[in-house]
Amino acid sequence: MTLQNRVDPWGNLTNAPARGAWLGNRGILHNDQKEIIAPWRHKSWVTCQTEFKGIKRKPFSPGQYSELFFLDEATALSAGHRPCAHCRRDRFKEFKSLWQTALSEGAQLNCAAASDMDKRLHSERATRGDGKVTFQTAFGMVPNGAFIEHGERALLLWQGQLHSWSAHGYSTAGVTVEPSATVTVITPASTVRVLALGFRPQVHESVQNP
Repeated sequence: MTLQNRVDPWGNLTNAPARGAWLGNRGILHNDQKEIIAPWRHKSWVTCQTEFKGIKRKPFSPGQYSELFFLDEATALSAGHRPCAHCRRDRFKEFKSLWQTALSEGAQLNCAAASDMDKRLHSERATRGDGKVTFQTAFGMVPNGAFIEHGERALLLWQGQLHSWSAHGYSTAGVTVEPSATVTVITPASTVRVLALGFRPQVHESVQNP
C-alpha cells in the first residue's frame, strides 16, 4: 500500500511511490485505515532527518504522527515547513538567525520563538480547508531556492535556471521569464526573505544532473 505521505511544493499530500530525502511532521493526519483525514493538526510544520539516533518508526502507526516525506529541502520549505529544532538543531539555528534579520524590520530582535515563526508561516502557507497561500512579485525578486507557479507546474529557481518539479526529481522547465514579469510564488513570503539572505536549501541531484 502506497501511503498518501509525499509532499509537493504546494504542500499537498500525494501517494507517489518515491523515496523522500527528509521527514515531515504536521501531527496525526491519518485514521486506523492509514487514510489521510486532515491536511494538518498543528502549526508546527517541521522538516526532520529520516534517521535520528537509531529511532525506528512504522509509518502511520495508530496514535503516532503521520510521517510525511519530501523530495528535497527546497520542496519542504515551499510547502511551508521549517527545519526541526531537535534533530536538525544547527540548521534550525541558521534558519532562525536569518529569519530574525529578514523580519526584524529595523527592530533589534534578540530571539525568535519557534512558535512565533510557526504562526507566521501558517498564515503564509495555508488557507481554510486545504488551499495554499501564494503571492505575486517580479521574477527578478525571486531568490535562489524558491518555487514559482507556471501553468500547473511548480518551477524551482536554482542558479539562474528554472526546473520543473516532480515527485521523482527535476527536469528542465523550458521557459524563460523576464525579470520584470510578475510571477506567482509558492514558497511562503517569510521563507523567501530568508532565502534572499543566503539560506541555501538542499536540492535533489537531478538539478545538477538533469
